[in-house]
Amino acid sequence: MPDTLLAAVRGHADFRADAHGVASTPIPGLTTIRATTPSELQYAISRPLVALVVQGSKRVTMGSRTFDFGAGDSLLITADVPTVSQVTRANASVPYYSLVFDLDPAVIEALALEMEIARGEVGAPVRVEPTEAEVADAALRLMRLLDRPAAVPVLKTQLVREMHFWLLAGRHGPAIRNLGVAEGNIQRIARAVAIIRADYARPLRVERLAGAAGMSPSTFHQHFRAVTTLSPLQFQKQLRLIEARRMMLADGVSSSVAAHAVGYESVPQFTREYGRMFGASPVRDIRTARTRPAPA
Repeated sequence: MPDTLLAAVRGHADFRADAHGVASTPIPGLTTIRATTPSELQYAISRPLVALVVQGSKRVTMGSRTFDFGAGDSLLITADVPTVSQVTRANASVPYYSLVFDLDPAVIEALALEMEIARGEVGAPVRVEPTEAEVADAALRLMRLLDRPAAVPVLKTQLVREMHFWLLAGRHGPAIRNLGVAEGNIQRIARAVAIIRADYARPLRVERLAGAAGMSPSTFHQHFRAVTTLSPLQFQKQLRLIEARRMMLADGVSSSVAAHAVGYESVPQFTREYGRMFGASPVRDIRTARTRPAPA
């Protein structure tokens, strides 16, 4: 991984990272991450993205699979899937830095047609590979563009397109290609996932989700699990619990208020399911999270 990319990410993140270590950029879908200590476990349902680690190391778990990776590696997520992540190596002298790049299915579809890339196996939605030199170089030029604000509106589209090109041309290409298939299973399931994300607090109606995906309910269940590793009900449950935890941590609401806000009618049921997912009751988990030192 070129030191120049590390310098560019560090220069942006050190001055712009928020309290959570996240530094957004004027380029939609491009974010830098900074951490000066190993982090607590972070629970999320991630959207399709590529994360280039340029310093430090991280661990990501999806289901029964765990990925440990560090500087010079890229994490690829090709579907909306629940992950548990943790920065494992970082300190004040040598912080963790990464660059996160959201994948755009429309750009992927247009490029894949021009590049004549065939569709491949869907495969696992999370994977780690070494970052290719061409991808790192494209990422560096995106970061350098941030130093020229007047050029961002003019050049960002072509540089974002080039970043997608090199990702498609590299090791991650076959997996990324499937994101750009307009009526492929990943995109059809993504339409159903968008509904669950928007209406997670409401009762789940599988018929509506299957209709959005253009599938029968039985076929929808099969493909939903193949893409996300979960059933629709499990996906909604994890989304509800993750959002409830965010509300308690960020907004300071009680566990009962959070439970009802995300759609639970029974607080005891919420408490049981929360404990199974996060390893502690809501009160204990939030108390522990608040006693951890904030990132420097």
